[in-house]
Amino acid sequence: MRKKIVAGNWKMNMLKDEAKKLFSEILSMSMESSDHKITVVFPPSIYLADFVRQNNGKVMLGAQNFHFSNKGAYTGELSAGQIKSIGCDFVLVGHSERRTLFMEDDQVLLLKIKSALESDLQVIYCCGESLEEREQGIYINKIRNQISLLKTFSTEEMMAISIAYEPIWAIGTGKTASPQQAAEMHDLIRAEVSVLFGAETSENTSILYGGSCSPTNAHELFKCNNIDGGLIGGASLEANSFHAIISACQ
Repeated sequence: MRKKIVAGNWKMNMLKDEAKKLFSEILSMSMESSDHKITVVFPPSIYLADFVRQNNGKVMLGAQNFHFSNKGAYTGELSAGQIKSIGCDFVLVGHSERRTLFMEDDQVLLLKIKSALESDLQVIYCCGESLEEREQGIYINKIRNQISLLKTFSTEEMMAISIAYEPIWAIGTGKTASPQQAAEMHDLIRAEVSVLFGAETSENTSILYGGSCSPTNAHELFKCNNIDGGLIGGASLEANSFHAIISACQ
């Protein structure tokens, strides 16, 4: 059975005391992660080591970014192995902000996923289309192309990869894909994974929705058959709203 996952991506938010307070509140509210349902927090990496020590097992921790090399002269970077060595379990790869603001292309993303898997980290791989691509009617091909990057990996490796569908036009804008729009894209993604890896692997791949998911719309989104949770941005920066979304994911 594929896992239900609710992940909070804090991006570049929160000073130290604010971050510690929020993480403590999330820990006090969350149920312990299980084989069926996982809560993941992606804080700024500067806080990860402290949060690993503070963690009581109710959530898992992950890094928003890392370099694909294991070590070397890459000033300011950190590796997947370093992230794993401090006790983290997850990494994000392919977020639209990394693709557009930092020009990470398919080759970089492929190397990142390989590095993460070699370090025994679980990957949440992000895909999504812009408003222009949706309005031009090319969004389906865009998602198919992004998912096709995964064909390099084996069915065994896919067990450590989840996919997050993020309509770029809904990230941080307050706009949300309707349940029908979200369901269409999640159905498409699962079908594409089935083509690449077979029905069994597809059915065991968690697919998350990201794009202004909130306590208001989480129930309707999570009722869709192929939506297995959410990659939450702004709503993960407040403990009560994040907890409400976690609770909505059954």
